[in-house]
Order: sequence, then C-alpha cells, then structure tokens
Amino acid sequence: MRILHTSDWHLGRQFHNLSLLDDQRHILDQIVAIVRNRKVDVVLVAGDIYDRSVPPAGAVELLDDIIHRICAELKVPMILLAGNHDGPRRLGFAARQLAGAGLHVAGPLWSVPRPILLGEVAFYPIPYADPATVREVHGVEVTDHDSALAYLLSRVRQDNGPTRPCVVLAHCFLDGSEPSESERPLSLGGADAVSPEHFRNFSYAALGHLHGPQWRGAEHIRYSGSPLKYSFSEARQRKSVTLVELNADGKAAIELIPLTPRHDMRCLEGSLTELLAAGGNDPGKEDYLLVRLTDRHAILDPMGKLRAVYPNVLHLERPGLMAGTERVQVNRDRLKQGELAMFEDFFAQVTGDPPSEEQRRVVADVLDSLHREEF
Repeated sequence: MRILHTSDWHLGRQFHNLSLLDDQRHILDQIVAIVRNRKVDVVLVAGDIYDRSVPPAGAVELLDDIIHRICAELKVPMILLAGNHDGPRRLGFAARQLAGAGLHVAGPLWSVPRPILLGEVAFYPIPYADPATVREVHGVEVTDHDSALAYLLSRVRQDNGPTRPCVVLAHCFLDGSEPSESERPLSLGGADAVSPEHFRNFSYAALGHLHGPQWRGAEHIRYSGSPLKYSFSEARQRKSVTLVELNADGKAAIELIPLTPRHDMRCLEGSLTELLAAGGNDPGKEDYLLVRLTDRHAILDPMGKLRAVYPNVLHLERPGLMAGTERVQVNRDRLKQGELAMFEDFFAQVTGDPPSEEQRRVVADVLDSLHREEF
C-alpha cells in the first residue's frame, strides 16, 4: 500500500497580516499532483487542517476543492484528523455520511477505537485530546499527555490484535523533538511530552503538530511537517510530504517528496546598501523576507527602500543599531552627542546635504535644554 502522509495545513493562516491562502492553494495543487502521479492509495492529514476552530470561508472552500479532487476525481480515500487548532465537532460534521464517499474525518475523541480498513491495513486516527478530555471520555485517571496517549494507544493495540498491519495517526509532541515558533504549545512545563516508545510496535505512526519533518525513536515514527513555512524560524527547513510504502509484512519504506512554495521564506542580513545592491540579481527577491540591517546609524524609511527592491519584506530588525545604543553611557554629554549624530544622519538623508554649523548649534542647544529639564 502506498500512503501519502501530510499534516498541519493551517488553512486560513495569516502571516504578518498577510493572507497565505493563495500560497496554500499553490502547495496543495502540488500535493494533488503527487497523489495522481505517484498512484497513492490513501492520503493522511494528521491534524491542524485549519488554523483556527472557526475558519474563514476561503479556507473552507479551498479544503472542499482539494477533497473533491482527491476523493471524487482521483478516487483516493483521505483520512483527516482534528489537531489542536481545529474545532473537532465542526471538523467532524457529517463524518459518518462522508465516509461512504472516501473521506474519513476523525473529529471528537472516540470512546471506542474504530479502525478504517483499507485493503489489509487498519488505520486508527486519534484526534488531539488533552488529559482532561481523555479522563472525561474514558473515565481513566491520566495526569499528562504521555499517560493519556499511552492509554489510547493501548486501546488501539488491543482492538487491532497482534498480526494485522496497523497505521496510527496522532497529533502530539514527542519528547526530544524540534519545535518551531509557529506551533501553539500543547501545555506548559513539559507536560505535553509523549514518549516515542508508545508508537514503536505499529507499522507506521503518522504524526502531526510539529512543522519540521523529523522522526523520533524509529524512522517509522514520523512527522511529515507542514507543507509551508509558517514562521521565520522555519526558514532553513525543507518542506515535503512523506510517501510511505507498506509491504505485505507491514514494513515501511519512506521517501520525502519536496514541495516548491509560491514564495519562499528567508532571512537576509547586511547593510542597507549591500542588500539593495544585491536585490537586482536576487532570483528570490519576491520571497517573504525578514531583514536584519547591520547599519549602526539612523536610516530614513528603511522599510520603504527595501520594499522598492524586495516587495515582500514582512519584518525588519535593527540589531546593530540596538547594540550601538546599549553601549552609550547614559549621561548628559554622551546622550546629547548620540542624538545630535542621529539628527545629522536624518538631515543629510532628507536634504542631501549635511547640516550647517548654525543648524547644528540650534539643535545642540535644544537638546541641552531638554536634558537639563530631564535631569
């Protein structure tokens, strides 16, 4: 059986107040093409289908289109799992009826495990559930995410038996994994960490929640990662989907298929002059960018100047300027001198000429007067 594992679509997400819906449509078109070209037997989406529990209309329309193309046009079944960003009851609406069309949605946590049987393989989706939910639904005393998921997986093993190939889907944080800034923590103080050992005896564990592709404990216990970069902390990640080939014995062969974004997400660092000069030859100048300027002097409208060359600069940092400010002694003479230098830079950028001695003297007198009042 050929399985395509993906997760954390976060449909409807915004980044620095910019809608990513067109970027998401671009990347999901590639996933549909992979399903078709690689003759995939089932598609798994391991949670965080949407970015929030009540998604915008455009996100719902996009998901509807992708599901139709995969399930109706390509006749490939899909299994969708509710993650911590999803509204499980909304996501699970009409799930029993949709299953007949090849769309299997696991919304609220089940009280009894129900496998999805495709060929000789049993798929067990476990929607995201915190310990309080597991206690309420199952009446067992679990104190953290590790004990909660250990209990649910024990129920799956008991239901499946020792011989049938079994793929489990879950949305959780495995102990020792590498998180990204764009992930919402499941709990505080490390209580969300789950041992990878709970998943070892399954044919494959299709996990969601972490945005970087990775495995823990064994190669078949794996996060596919998000198909798009959702924070600048993910700038160096290589986004992909995971193709899993299960043989007759339930052993998994794994291949990562790279995805190409509409706009990459990168971090640039350098002086304003250097970056503007390099921008003309930068093939990725329309990428989503975080820029760190190393200039230590004041610059008039640096964002406007950068966006004239890099139209999608989303965030600007000035660590060089901050470092220089921190080294200034807080006393009247040094503080006045620093402010006067900033005025001179600003004046020169606006007028094209340095201030005259008379202009410098007027500003210095004003600064001196202000500092006398302040101190």
